[in-house]
Formats: sequence, C-alpha cells, structure tokens
Amino acid sequence: MLSPTEPAPVRKSVPHVDFELNDLDSDEERYLDFYRKVAVQEDMLVPLAEHHDGPNSYYVLFDRAATWGPGMPQILAVHLQRDHEKQTFSFEQAPLPLPAMAQSWLIHRGCPPDAISLDPDMGPPPEDEATRALERRLVSDGDRYATGYSYTSDDPDDMVIVVVLQARDEQAPSPFRVVVEEVDTERWTHTLREGGFDTAEEALQWCDDRLTGEDGPLPPVRPAAAASWPAGVAKAPAPRPSGRSR
Repeated sequence: MLSPTEPAPVRKSVPHVDFELNDLDSDEERYLDFYRKVAVQEDMLVPLAEHHDGPNSYYVLFDRAATWGPGMPQILAVHLQRDHEKQTFSFEQAPLPLPAMAQSWLIHRGCPPDAISLDPDMGPPPEDEATRALERRLVSDGDRYATGYSYTSDDPDDMVIVVVLQARDEQAPSPFRVVVEEVDTERWTHTLREGGFDTAEEALQWCDDRLTGEDGPLPPVRPAAAASWPAGVAKAPAPRPSGRSR
C-alpha cells in the first residue's frame, strides 16, 4: 500500500472505440440493428486490437458490460464495411470467449493476420511459451472448430474461461477439445491449456468440474473415433455464480 507521501502510480487511460459511422445512417434499419447489437454499449467496449483498411474495419473488443451476465463471453469481434457513396455500411459481429478466437474470426473475414495483434498493455500477458503457441494455433486454425460451449468466470479468486470446441472434421484427433484460460491475479499473467475428449459429454463434464473446483488434469489431445454432439446436449450443468472483477 502506498504511504500518504508517495505519488500514485500513473495509470494508462482506457482507450475508447470509434466506429467512424458519422453520416453513414441512410439505411435506418441497418443502423438500428448495429446500435442494438453493438453500439448500445459503445462506452463499455474497450479495443484490444483494431485494423482499418479503406472501407473495412476490424475490431477485437472487450465488453465490460458482459461482466454483469455470469458466464457470458466478454470478447466481441466486429467487422465493418463502409459505403460512403451510398452513405451506409454493413457489419458482422460475434461474441466470443477468447481474444485469439476473435482474431481468427476477423482473419477469416479478410483482416491481414499480422495487422490484428493485441495491445500488450490491455490485459495480462501470456505466462509461458505453451500459452503463446496455443494462442497462435487458435488464431490460425480457428475455422477448423466450432464453439459448442463456453463459460467466463471473473471471480477474483478464480478467473477462468472454459471453452468446448468441436472439430468440423469428424475424423480429427480428439474431436472435442477443451481450452482453458486461467489468470494469475498476483503475477498478472494468464495461461492457456488444451485437452482432448472423445465425446461432448466428457468435455462438458470436465468444464463443470473445473468451475466447481472438482476437476482433474486435462487429458492429452489424442486420436479418437468420429463423434457428434449427442441429442439434447446444449450446455454443461450450471456452475456456481461468478464474481465480477474485470
């Protein structure tokens, strides 16, 4: 704790996003749709990465408002295409649990891979090379998997994100993957790890066990038989409520 005579540390101001849509509201229905899905929370969106290329803009955003919804993804990917001649624009958006997944989503919509790097000052850095390697793979190979389930817990005592991915290729090794991000709040770093599962039930059960503190080690990614989401499996059993800190 600082003494009364010590100066307070200089804090970096939180950047704000600017969608640059002034005078592009000739299509009122589209403008309202964008407002409802994205801009309504504009003052709560923090840019982690952005790239602008002529009429196209790509954003990786941290949605501070999402912390009020337990378990909700807190990252928002947005792709804008402006048409200044017609004074309108088009957009796509996707809430996603991890920044690397948002980067992948934008790259597959035309963003140059080397142009959407995350701001290193916005969030805890990777703790080790295993984390960096897995994040790079999620960025480059994200289109090979579909997100089946995710839960974001910002409990200050256990900041964790669990994601279940299903390989689009049913013959892929370990057709169900669990990706886990954990934040060390004392060191202010994060780790990312991956495990492989044969079935959706096993992957979802591991996530529930992790969120309730009853998990074992992640099984390694391994070859597995073709699998598909079983009927009636939409999400894991409800985990304990999370706190709000981020």
